Amino acid sequence: MSQNLHLRLVPSAAAPAADVAAQLRGVPRRPVRERTPLGQILLEMGAVDPGDLLRAVAMRGRQDQPLGDILQAHGWVSEADLMAALAAQWGAEALDLIGQRPDPRLVDRLGAETCLRAAVLPWRRAGGATVIATARPDAFQALLPQLTAEFGPCAMALAPERDIHAALLATRQTRLVRKAEAQVPADLSCRGADAARSARVALALLVMLAAALLLAPVLVLGALLAWTLVTLVLAQGLKLAALLVMLRPRALAGRGAEPMPEGVLPLLPARRGRPDRLPMVSIMVPMFREHDIAPRLVQRLGRLDYPKELLDVLLVVEEEDDVTRTALAGAVLPHWMRVVVVPQGPIKTKPRALNFALNFCRGSIIGVYDAEDAPDADQIHKVVRRFAEAPEDVVCLQGILDFYNPRTNWLSRCFTVEYASWFRVVLPGIARLGLVVPLGGTTLFFRRGPLEDLGGWDAHNVTEDADLGLRLARRGYRTELIDTVTGEEANCRALHWVKQRSRWQKGYAMTWGVHMRNPARLWRELGAWRMFGFQVMFLGSLTQSLLAPLLWTFWVLALGLPHSFAAALPGWMLPAMTALFLGSEAVNILCGLWAVRGPKHRHLAPWVPTLHLYHPLGTLSAWKALHEVVTKPFYWDKTQHGLFDGNHDAEDEAASEAPPRFALPTMRPVRGPVPLPAPVAAPRQPAPH
Repeated sequence: MSQNLHLRLVPSAAAPAADVAAQLRGVPRRPVRERTPLGQILLEMGAVDPGDLLRAVAMRGRQDQPLGDILQAHGWVSEADLMAALAAQWGAEALDLIGQRPDPRLVDRLGAETCLRAAVLPWRRAGGATVIATARPDAFQALLPQLTAEFGPCAMALAPERDIHAALLATRQTRLVRKAEAQVPADLSCRGADAARSARVALALLVMLAAALLLAPVLVLGALLAWTLVTLVLAQGLKLAALLVMLRPRALAGRGAEPMPEGVLPLLPARRGRPDRLPMVSIMVPMFREHDIAPRLVQRLGRLDYPKELLDVLLVVEEEDDVTRTALAGAVLPHWMRVVVVPQGPIKTKPRALNFALNFCRGSIIGVYDAEDAPDADQIHKVVRRFAEAPEDVVCLQGILDFYNPRTNWLSRCFTVEYASWFRVVLPGIARLGLVVPLGGTTLFFRRGPLEDLGGWDAHNVTEDADLGLRLARRGYRTELIDTVTGEEANCRALHWVKQRSRWQKGYAMTWGVHMRNPARLWRELGAWRMFGFQVMFLGSLTQSLLAPLLWTFWVLALGLPHSFAAALPGWMLPAMTALFLGSEAVNILCGLWAVRGPKHRHLAPWVPTLHLYHPLGTLSAWKALHEVVTKPFYWDKTQHGLFDGNHDAEDEAASEAPPRFALPTMRPVRGPVPLPAPVAAPRQPAPH
């Protein structure tokens, strides 16, 4: 072979020549009984402690994981020693993939995505065979039929997984990035939006509205008022229906709804079955301009009591984000936590980063956390158990989002009440009613296969979570809520709150516009009932926020002041509107009180009525969102973290409510798929994304 590469195609020097010929023909070798066990080789090398090896062997018996992965996950063996032991066990040489790059034509034949997921790399043709580098020799034989069907005779070589990833990115990075930006079909994506045309249309509509107000002000205002009242009735009626469903959990018995939080009995008897083998779970954590989050992130996720050898945490960082990359370069990351760097591109959004990082995930279950999240310690166990019990059409599980700083100020208290109402009343209620569940952006878990079939996330949608929930429903899949909580940081500054909410509302508007391109098809895929719920939750909520000032003007009547439009209304209209306003406030208060009735948030009950003063912020953000839909639809107004007063004691307390069953061992730093740059000075405040 060229370039001083020496590959032994046999498991040991004593292996018969027939085995070599069989391998070169692409036929799997018969098992070689004399292959030395990996544990024995490591012990003879002095690379592993005997007690640690015994524990790893016991774990392998329960979890069906390669022994080397278990040892590495717990920091019981170094990567260099493990590769040397595998080379001795399999009789294969290690390749230098960084110094000698692969043939890109071979990579294209198998596909870069397949190579990433299987941790294999078709390197070069040599000696009549295709040299395939792998990080998992135990799994190589299972892949051999597929490899030989594509390449003919194959020879196995070894390389660390991170080197395989780096070599693939060095040759096919642009292709992976472009695919991440356009995975969702064009007819279901925002990427075809024409901002200039939208601006012209919006301007024309505003001119027409202004002209209509001048020519027939009473008629136009009456139409707007009628629409606003109708949407208010529908939105509050849906919220009331969700609350009533939650108050009467047995009323819908047998419809297969999800387990409910806060002690409410599930509709179906809980089955106590567990999966025979715990699966690998990959969790992606998108990060941007997070200069001080790494130590706390490692600590919080380290409290997850899922076996670390089955936990695959990917810290997803933008290539130009020197702030976060520098912070991570100085952090000590355990082996089960690695960095994935997303290359630069024409857009820079969270869903694009998730699509790119999905290629590097090892698990059959894919989760998403935010950088500041503090999940319950047993959260992954609950997710795995529910997926094992649930029907196959349940492909997404949404956890409950909560805040660990509700006492910061009035805004954080109201935000906490609103989140509690949304995740403990509205979302579980509409799920029981069989409506579309708009997903939250974190504490989401998916079956990998259906997620990839859907194309992942729309890289151009700034509320990719809600859009994905709708696409799941259109394909016939279901989302369930599970009784597990993730703590987040409440946005407690008005300006940052408005920026965050405007991004969500802009995404709702974009999602509604995309899926209403073909209303007839949407009706067929969702059905009449879910189509109705979709219109109320998306179009209804948006127009409610935009037109709410029209309703506010009628509160002057309660102060005994005149209203210029009141004289044009029928006599029964004002009493009916007053009753509607009061009833709407009553629904909000009832939902809030029900949501915060638990011991953790009971202190927020006196603040529930003050949401009447909190909701007008949504109107400010809605008008900002409308402006951005026209002027900069793909702009990602990043939520800033670390803004609430005080230190992070409240956060640490929230994360430590359930003590972990496994101690986090001391680990050495692990490089991600792309080497991190040299440290640079981090700014004092993170800039908006």
